[in-house]
Amino acid sequence: MKINVIVIDRKSKESLYTPLIEHYKKIAKPFAKVEVIEIFDKEIAKAQDISALAAQRSYTNALQKYLSGGVSIALDPSSREVDSFDFAKLLKDRTEINFFIGGAYGFERDFLIKCNNAISFGKITLSHKLVKMVLLEQIFRGLAINNNHPYHK
Repeated sequence: MKINVIVIDRKSKESLYTPLIEHYKKIAKPFAKVEVIEIFDKEIAKAQDISALAAQRSYTNALQKYLSGGVSIALDPSSREVDSFDFAKLLKDRTEINFFIGGAYGFERDFLIKCNNAISFGKITLSHKLVKMVLLEQIFRGLAINNNHPYHK
């Protein structure tokens, strides 16, 4: 299984969360290859200074190419909330999954429609770096649930 976490965020070599992100990628290896792809370019930076709508369009343009392979799941706070067992079902029997974390202004409706699914981890707002780490932990937890690994207990 291949799992891509695609994030609208500036690439950072060092962060408080880097060791944890690497930890979850490593322990997930027996079940899946997990890759984190951070995207942020001049178009996104410029659009974010113009308006929320322009920013959302720039996110869609940057993420469009990742919609073609596998199942696409967007993290969207206004979508249905999932618990760890619901999340595990999203991973079950898949060969490739792309998880999308939007930019500061979220996703435009057209992008969410193009995804196979949109989910929420709750109503609270988390920084991109923190939600990326939480998503990676839930990916490992979901893989553990699906593979009867004791981690989830």
